[in-house]
Amino acid sequence: MAYTEGYAMTENLRAVEMWVGGLLTRLQPAQRRALNRKIAQDLRRSQAQRIASQHTPDGAMYTARKKRKDLRGKKGRIKRQKAAMFEKLRITKNLKTQQDENQISIGFFGRVARIARVHQEGLKDRVSKKGPEYLYPARPLLGFSKTDQSLIRNSLFRHLSGYE
Repeated sequence: MAYTEGYAMTENLRAVEMWVGGLLTRLQPAQRRALNRKIAQDLRRSQAQRIASQHTPDGAMYTARKKRKDLRGKKGRIKRQKAAMFEKLRITKNLKTQQDENQISIGFFGRVARIARVHQEGLKDRVSKKGPEYLYPARPLLGFSKTDQSLIRNSLFRHLSGYE
């Protein structure tokens, strides 16, 4: 089987699930719900910080943006500030968590999900409603890194030891 990002992420999640599964089945549903809520919040924060630093889950930098024309124009005009890539995608309103006692989901929902998918997978999309089509380079927004694994492990240990 060829190595792909999705395959590696699935295997990492299975390993975590096998490791944690036995411990979680011993907790009451209310305790699992509280633990899942805390882990989901920590993972959402971690994903947002990684997106802000413009790194992929494996630690590589995002592909740089295409160079734009000089925005200064005529003398006296104010140059627009260069916005960070995916600045609005990573806010809590758009990067949401859902959890119950059995599962956690972190992702983009609704209209924002289409934009995120185009960048996550490197698909072709229109720049604006009537603009030209552009093949966006793959810039994985969400993923499962080794830091996320240790974050889950630490949250689980803190919860089981009673420090939360």
